Amino acid sequence: GIWMITIYTLAYAASIPVMGKLADRMGRRTVYLVSIFLFGLGSLLCGFSHGAESFSMLIVTRALQAIGGGGIVPIANAEFGTTFPEEKRGMALGMVGGVYGIANIFGASAGSLVLDLFGTEHWEFIFYVNVPIAIFILIAGYIALPNTKEKSDLPIDGMGTCLLVVMVLSLMYGLKNIDFFDFKATLQNPEVYGFLLAFAVLLPAFIFVEKRAKDPVMNLKYFSNFRIVMTLLITIITGIVMMGVVFVPQFCENALMVPSGNGGYFVIILGICAGVGAMSSGKMTDKYGPRLVLGIGFVAAVIGAMIVIFFSSQNPNRFNVFASLVFIGLGIGFTMGAPLNYMMLGEVDQREANSALATLSLVRSLGTVVAPAIMVGFIANAGGNVMGEVMKILPNEVTMPELPYAEELWDQMEAQGIEGMPDYSSMKTVKFDMTSTSDMDIEIPDTLLDELKNADVTTITSSMMHMADYMFDQMVPAVQDRILSGLNSGIDGISSGLSSMNDSAGKMKDTSSKMQDGINGMNSTINKQNSTLAEMTKGRDALNEQISQMENGLNGINSQIAAKEADLAAERQKPEPDEAVIASLQQELGKLRGQASGLESAISQMKSKRDELQAGIAGISSGIESVTSKRNELSNAKKQIDSGINGIESGILSATDSRNKMLALRNAIPGAFQTAKEEYLASIRQHDTEIKKAFQSTLNVGFRQIFVLTAIGSILGILLLLLSAAGTRRRNTKV
Repeated sequence: GIWMITIYTLAYAASIPVMGKLADRMGRRTVYLVSIFLFGLGSLLCGFSHGAESFSMLIVTRALQAIGGGGIVPIANAEFGTTFPEEKRGMALGMVGGVYGIANIFGASAGSLVLDLFGTEHWEFIFYVNVPIAIFILIAGYIALPNTKEKSDLPIDGMGTCLLVVMVLSLMYGLKNIDFFDFKATLQNPEVYGFLLAFAVLLPAFIFVEKRAKDPVMNLKYFSNFRIVMTLLITIITGIVMMGVVFVPQFCENALMVPSGNGGYFVIILGICAGVGAMSSGKMTDKYGPRLVLGIGFVAAVIGAMIVIFFSSQNPNRFNVFASLVFIGLGIGFTMGAPLNYMMLGEVDQREANSALATLSLVRSLGTVVAPAIMVGFIANAGGNVMGEVMKILPNEVTMPELPYAEELWDQMEAQGIEGMPDYSSMKTVKFDMTSTSDMDIEIPDTLLDELKNADVTTITSSMMHMADYMFDQMVPAVQDRILSGLNSGIDGISSGLSSMNDSAGKMKDTSSKMQDGINGMNSTINKQNSTLAEMTKGRDALNEQISQMENGLNGINSQIAAKEADLAAERQKPEPDEAVIASLQQELGKLRGQASGLESAISQMKSKRDELQAGIAGISSGIESVTSKRNELSNAKKQIDSGINGIESGILSATDSRNKMLALRNAIPGAFQTAKEEYLASIRQHDTEIKKAFQSTLNVGFRQIFVLTAIGSILGILLLLLSAAGTRRRNTKV
């Protein structure tokens, strides 16, 4: 996009000497009106390029605009400077400078007004507004302007004109591409040294051609005249000083904290003062001479720059900002208009007025090309530090609201050695550093980047909130998933444990039921042993049945033992075995093995009794006592199993409660993060004043450097004026 400005500067600089020379030969009115026509046509076509959506068309038509612009101001100055008598020349040139200065500076306000009326998306109206003005000037100029020209039969210096245009384009383009903040490296850029080398190579050829031309496009004698050379050097300085005005709207916006686009209205103050200065400079030039007027202008520019450097950029307010605009405007008015044109016209023949003033404008372009390259660098460097300073103010962590059961669950899981549950202490705050987006693999969309790049002091807080909102939405899913993954792992683990515990409880209940059946059978046997011997046979059969049932119970317990042994082996094979879990499993195995041993012993004893009954019926009383004893043992074993069942059921209730709490915690997390985001954005809003101050003060560093350059240039201009005056006095003394 910078080509929209670059192409205009290049074409403008190249057209100035050509238009000036053509005005001498073809007449000032003719070339002036042609220039106005080209400028108006270029403006119209620039506007059309928006509808055509063609950037190439915009660039080409901007060049057409610039070619016309190159013939407007020098010809106007020449007409006024040569038409009025010498004693009123300063006043006349002051009027031209005043009108030109006011119109040029008020253009910023007009641009703001046009954008306010039509909107920034309809920027083509900034160009369309030139068209009716150009038409009016064409009509009025054709009617009212005389066609002043110098009679000459000498051939046009075509070769010199071509060489001059190529030289100017090469020099201007090379200078524009210099990065003054990386000067050594930039000189290795072919777009710098290539074009500057082309200028250096063409310069001797141009001098050779011009010395032999009958009517040279540029009079080389200008550069052998000390007073003209000093005038041209001072002109370069004024070009540098004048370019500081380009940044005044942005400076006012930043210093006074007004929205972008409204800074142009503040330039009205500068424009009025520039107009007053230009008008006054004309009369003062006629009375006191141009050097004193230039000196006053440079002093005013230094004062305005110093106000910016020490006051407006440090502790801005409307008073010191407006005061700086007043002095800067006066400085421009006194330096830009009458004095330099007066000095130049006083050193050349009236027939060369157009060419001489064109040379003056061309040399001023050197300053207007170099200065922005440096000044933009100041703003760019300051702008590069803005985000870093703003980031220092923003909170770098997000406070999470209290989550249900989080600490209780963490303590429980930590005590039980269960892994996977997130530590709540790390969830109370979440680190949130917007400067480390590359570490988080977050890609910022172009629309958001454009919003940040275009942010001003009035919108920086809202832009940072939009950035924080977007980044939060990008960061939270990963953090949230990490937390939910731990919770889900814990929930799945508890669910799996509940399933296993329910299975174990079911099996133990079956065993208990069977053991109760055995007890009931043994009671029946005891009762029947008090009857007849025949009933003992039935008792033997019942005893066999009991033995079978107990063996089934033994098999069930052995299955549990095998399962627990497998769990114990799996735990020991883990990289970090949990000793508490191992101890618990070993304890359960001990109990189960004891139960199995008891059952095996009971079965063995019952078989012995069966053998005894099988061997004989004698000792029936002893058999009854034995059966009673075994029944009591079986009852005790059943009590142990029932106790185990109660323990498992209590564990099931506790695990179910933990799982329900973890589910409640999991369901609360998304809302907690949303609340945290809203509180973080609110904290940014609370720092609005600090953020704006940081943005303002950081960017003001760049503006301060711009006006330091302006002050240095103005002081250098004063020194050149003193040197010029001293040289003139020595020359007059010799004469």
